Amino acid sequence: MKNTPVTMAFLACLVIFSFIFCAFSLGQKVFWLSGLFLLLGFGIMGYGLKLKRSTT
Repeated sequence: MKNTPVTMAFLACLVIFSFIFCAFSLGQKVFWLSGLFLLLGFGIMGYGLKLKRSTT
């Protein structure tokens, strides 16, 4: 993990896109896919917080 700011920015973008896809799938009324994207977003966010805690 040399480039931690780049890695954290990439993870933040993944979390944002995951929640955007969750909202889009809710609009399309595909509830199982929205649940999947919601869990994926929280999982990626938890992983990023774990990485941040280990670097400080």
